[in-house]
Amino acid sequence: MITQSKHLPAEERRTVTVEAVVELAAEQNPNDITTSTIAARMGLTQGALFRHFPSKAAIQQAVMEWVAERLLSRLDKAIQGVSSPLAALEAMFLTHVDFVAEHPGVPRILFGELQHAEKTTQKVMVQALIRRYGERLHRLLEEGKLHKELDADLDTEAASILFIGTIQGLIMQSLLAGDVKHILHDAPRVFAIYRRGIRSSQ
Repeated sequence: MITQSKHLPAEERRTVTVEAVVELAAEQNPNDITTSTIAARMGLTQGALFRHFPSKAAIQQAVMEWVAERLLSRLDKAIQGVSSPLAALEAMFLTHVDFVAEHPGVPRILFGELQHAEKTTQKVMVQALIRRYGERLHRLLEEGKLHKELDADLDTEAASILFIGTIQGLIMQSLLAGDVKHILHDAPRVFAIYRRGIRSSQ
């Protein structure tokens, strides 16, 4: 719940605005979130909101930047110092799941942007996030093959697609169930099956 948003420094006000949007996206269709809804959640007027963002599109862009920065930094922290590539992959998987459970509005925002047929700035930013995510996966998968933890013939690109797709599937299942927290229960068991498919049999 966003509270005490008046009289904040400019940068902090921007962050609080983004967090308000993420909160609202967990409660309603992200496409239906208006600047008046955001301002009301923060206890501000629309005029006060527009002193920090020139448009709704600017707010949406800031949300994408926030998601990318928070998610990728959390993933990087999770795998830092983990010597086993396979263990790092599991840490990355479970950390992503924790992030979604903590911010259920995020996947709704991302899925919503990807549904646009046109090439919006926000859609391009989501694609860039997935690309950067994939680069991290590719590196870990190749390291796993090098250390003989993973099958030497493993299709790295396909394994990366499956990793991301598995998380997306878990998210969709939890959204359908009406409780994103379901993902926390299902994720370890699902990753165990993924791990069995990519690890070396030697």
